Amino acid sequence: MFKEINPAELKDNVFKLIGADWMLIGAGNSKAYNMMTASWGGLGVLWNKNVCFCFIRPGRYTYDFMENSVGFGLSFFGEEYREALNYCGSHSGRSENKALKTGLTPVFEDSKVYFEQARLVLLCDKLYFSDINPMNFIDKAIDANYPKKDYHRMYVGEIKKCLLRG
Repeated sequence: MFKEINPAELKDNVFKLIGADWMLIGAGNSKAYNMMTASWGGLGVLWNKNVCFCFIRPGRYTYDFMENSVGFGLSFFGEEYREALNYCGSHSGRSENKALKTGLTPVFEDSKVYFEQARLVLLCDKLYFSDINPMNFIDKAIDANYPKKDYHRMYVGEIKKCLLRG
């Protein structure tokens, strides 16, 4: 069972939470949705709001769902779900139902999707997006992350609800 908390009450180290533990970005609705594993992103404060930053390449199946949704969910899991996260990051929802394949149960709330097995959920409304522009790389070595020149779109989402398994 989840309990709602203020995002400021989070005890997690956000560097470990996103960079090492990973997250599922879910977008869409009960009729059609997708999720993808992500290890890039951030949490913080912007425009006097608690926000998250996530990045999606235009070629990802989740991209179209994100573009057509008012918001999205970020689901964080315990280590026992590492295999499911690996699977969701290496297979496309275009060709299969990843939730069915991994045993994850989608939950739909306020036009957002998250997963019942998560230990932490952030439900976010989109506030802003911007496409990564390689001309703006100060450290030109960063471009090595884009051998196909398929630069991410960055989304800033306002955290509207923070759910912690309790």
